[in-house]
Amino acid sequence: MHVGEALIAHARAIAKRSIVVVGTAKNVGKTVTVTAMAEALERRAEAFGLCSIGHDGESLDVLEGTAKPRVFLRAGAFFVTARALLPAHPATEILEMPGEDSALGPIVVARVRTAGFFEIAGPPSAAALRRMIQRLFAHGAVTVLVDGAIDRIAAVRSEDAIVIATGAASGATPQSAAREAQALSECLRLPVVDESRAALELDGALTASMVTQFLRAGERRQIVVRDATRIVAAGRSVAGVARGLDLRCERSLHAVACTVCPAAPSRSFEPREFLRTVAGAVRLPCYDVYAGAAA
Repeated sequence: MHVGEALIAHARAIAKRSIVVVGTAKNVGKTVTVTAMAEALERRAEAFGLCSIGHDGESLDVLEGTAKPRVFLRAGAFFVTARALLPAHPATEILEMPGEDSALGPIVVARVRTAGFFEIAGPPSAAALRRMIQRLFAHGAVTVLVDGAIDRIAAVRSEDAIVIATGAASGATPQSAAREAQALSECLRLPVVDESRAALELDGALTASMVTQFLRAGERRQIVVRDATRIVAAGRSVAGVARGLDLRCERSLHAVACTVCPAAPSRSFEPREFLRTVAGAVRLPCYDVYAGAAA
C-alpha cells in the first residue's frame, strides 16, 4: 500500500484541505510522512503547497549532525521558505514576498520550475503560519501540507486534518513510545462541551498550576477551553489532566491517523510489533511509511 494515499484519503473523508503533521519527538518521521503525502498528490497531478513551522529538508541536522530526510518536489509544487534557502539556479519562481520572516530571514512563496531537493523554512509563530497556508491556497494549491512542530499543537486549527508521527525516538520501549503518542492523541481529541451540564469556561490557557488548583478543589464541572491548543502542557501530563478533570473544548480538532518510525539513532523496535502497539494505544489508523504497512 502507499501510505501517502491513505493519509490523503483520511483528510478527504472529513473534507479537510490542510494536513498538519505533528510529532511526539525529533526523528520520528514527520518529514518522511509529509513527503509520502506529497508524492501521492504528485501522482494525482493535484496542485499542492508545502510549508513548515521550522526548518526541514536540509541534509544534516545542524544541532546533532545527523542525517535528515530531504524534501524532493516536482515542477508545479508550491512552497514557503526563506529566500536565502532558494537554490542559486533557476529551479524556482518567486510568486510573492509576503512580509513574513523565518529564523533564516525573509520568507517567499515560490513555485517549483525544475524538480529537485528543496529546503523548507517557515515562520515560527502559529499566526504567521496560518497566513502562509492561506497564501498557498490563494496561489492555486488545492491541498496544503504542513510539517509541524515537535509536540506542539499551537499551530493546528479545526480546519486541519492532523496526522501524529511517533517513533522509537519517543521512548525506550515500544510501550513507552506508544504512551507518548496516546497522550498527544487524547489531547488532540478532547470531547466537545456538553451544553446541558455545568461548565467552567476558560478565556485563556489551562496551565499546570490551574490544573493543580482544580484537582485540590475537587472540581467536578466541565473545564472548557477553546480547543486543545489552549492546554499549556504536553506529553503524558495531558493524559493525566484528562483523567483527573472533565476537560472539554468548544471546538474539535481532527486527528485522523498516526505514522510510526520503528528506528531511531539510539534504538530500534520490531516494526510490526511497534505498529500494532501504537495502533492499540492511539485508537487511530496507524501506518509504517517505510514498510507500507497498516494497523
